[in-house]
Amino acid sequence: MAVPSPSALSRFARALEDFNAVFIRLPEPAGLGFSALSVVHTLSRRGPMRITDLVRTEQIKQPALTSAVDRLERDGLVRRRPDPADGRASLVEVTATGQDVVRSRHDSRVDGLEGLLRHATDEERATLLAATAVLERLAVAGRPGVPHDEERDDD
Repeated sequence: MAVPSPSALSRFARALEDFNAVFIRLPEPAGLGFSALSVVHTLSRRGPMRITDLVRTEQIKQPALTSAVDRLERDGLVRRRPDPADGRASLVEVTATGQDVVRSRHDSRVDGLEGLLRHATDEERATLLAATAVLERLAVAGRPGVPHDEERDDD
């Protein structure tokens, strides 16, 4: 298949942006802000990280991220521990309580998504669910540090 036209890509991007705006605003049981939830989620998915690495993934400035981690640590959602590779640095990791927040958030979003999918036909739901593997692969490809110049060859 050829690369989609710019207008098709633009429409797809707009649809993703509009859907994401709805999806990220589904009710949040923990009552945490978006940035705090993002940090806990990232640590839950990727494991312990240095603040400098979190700055890249979260795309916020280091002082703001340090403050967010301080609050999350005070709330018992993350903890700092020495980095075994460099005693001068520390790693931030999610706690069991933080993992509970991530699970609760996920469960809440599954419920919200189920409600949204009631507005789709059976065929539309099947099409969306069939796209899961593609979205998972694109999510990995879009992470910082993953080369973006590799093209998929389906021939």
